[in-house]
Amino acid sequence: MWFLTLLLFIFILGIIVLVHELGHFLWAKKFGVYIYEFSIGMGPVIYTKKGKDGINYNIRALPIGGFVSMAGEVYEDDKKVPKDKCLCNKPIWQRVIVMAAGVINNFILAIILLLVISFIWGSQSLTPIIDSVEDGMPMHEAGIVKGDKIVAINNHKISTWDEATILLYYKSDNNVYEFQIEHSNGKVETYKIKPSITKNEDGTESKVFGVYVNQAKTYGFFNKIKYAFQKFYSIVASMWLTVAGLVTGKISLDALSGPVGIYSVVGASIAAGLYTVVYLIAYLSINVGVINILPFPAFDGGRILFLIIEKIKGSPVNQKFENLCHTIGFILLMLLIVVVTINDILRLF
Repeated sequence: MWFLTLLLFIFILGIIVLVHELGHFLWAKKFGVYIYEFSIGMGPVIYTKKGKDGINYNIRALPIGGFVSMAGEVYEDDKKVPKDKCLCNKPIWQRVIVMAAGVINNFILAIILLLVISFIWGSQSLTPIIDSVEDGMPMHEAGIVKGDKIVAINNHKISTWDEATILLYYKSDNNVYEFQIEHSNGKVETYKIKPSITKNEDGTESKVFGVYVNQAKTYGFFNKIKYAFQKFYSIVASMWLTVAGLVTGKISLDALSGPVGIYSVVGASIAAGLYTVVYLIAYLSINVGVINILPFPAFDGGRILFLIIEKIKGSPVNQKFENLCHTIGFILLMLLIVVVTINDILRLF
């Protein structure tokens, strides 16, 4: 079983990374950028082939990333390459497309897979309309009933249950959450609710509100298409809420998962069936896209940020400063992965 999980883990990460790097690669080629290497994975090379185009196509040992090595990614660092083939000498709009193409590819992959899910396994309602309330639980005690709709939590407006789930992970003053509820008659009321706390088998705690939302199936061709795009938006919005929560300290680092955590989820998805595997690829692809577009050094979004600054100031950012920023960003990213991985391992024991 562990071997099957490992193969699926490598396959899932490989597909997501391949699609992402292919975006950078194809647009760089289209714009005439000189490319040294196209690699899937990190670390030592375990397979390499030199293409007729002179590019080294590599598979590396660690299936946790990939890259496209291009001439002049920040400045002209190779005198053997013609100036017009260096990325840094291309128009800013072309450089932005090359940098953003990986994220766009991840998003396209996710939407395609969500369409596959909706047409094969069916679509469902994403609106956070309450389907049932458990007797004696906090939501029931507050007077919330079936048919009520959650429209905001702690002043954050929401449109899907995915967003609500993330906001309920947030730390809240005195563990009290403010819900704005729209009743079936259209009236909106505010409720302050303190969840019950239960202990899990692994020693962690869970908040229990005692409410279940309506996830009824929807039918029809256009509803299936609508579901795919709504679900895509819902996951993206949830990711932004997660990032915002981490930045503001409302979500702990313990909530994050690294490669070990993803491996565990992959193992669980095998038992759950093909639907879960397909959804996991879509979900992780969106995660990779959202994280990469963040305006943080070493991410694609960080490189785009420097291009925007260059456009505003009318000249490139100091090369040494930009390289230093990307190096520091990469080191911080690696440290974060180490911390998250340690937490993942500790959760296994």
